[in-house]
Amino acid sequence: MELASIEKLLDKYLNAETTLQEEKVLQKYFRSNNVAPHLHEYSVMFNYFKESKDEVFTKTIQLKPEIKRKKNWKWLSVAASVVLLISIYTGKQKYDEHIQRKQFAQIKEALQMVSINLNKGNEALYAVSSNINKGKNAIGQLSTYENTVNKVIKTVNN
Repeated sequence: MELASIEKLLDKYLNAETTLQEEKVLQKYFRSNNVAPHLHEYSVMFNYFKESKDEVFTKTIQLKPEIKRKKNWKWLSVAASVVLLISIYTGKQKYDEHIQRKQFAQIKEALQMVSINLNKGNEALYAVSSNINKGKNAIGQLSTYENTVNKVIKTVNN
């Protein structure tokens, strides 16, 4: 009867369903000298558990020092290249903008100069026009004078 209960406890133990008290009963049975021959292989296992429980590791454990991570210079060079490309692109945009402003200022200055010269030309045209008007008036007076002289000459001759 004892063998049957040991076999049931062993099945429960292998299925991880035993309590601590039942495991102690199994340990006591398998450490004794009257183990059934077909269960002898389990006595080796329980004896090993007892011996390994008593073992102590006495050597010191040498832990590896923390390895400093190397900086990944490849990614740094890629990032630097990207920053360089972006700065060149924005620099080119700013340079083109500067050139356009410079050209606009030159064109504006040239148009102002043309405007000033056109205004001077207009003033000269106004002066010529006023002189032509004066000449026209003078010619008109001369024509009146000539008509008068012609009448006087005709009357004297007649």
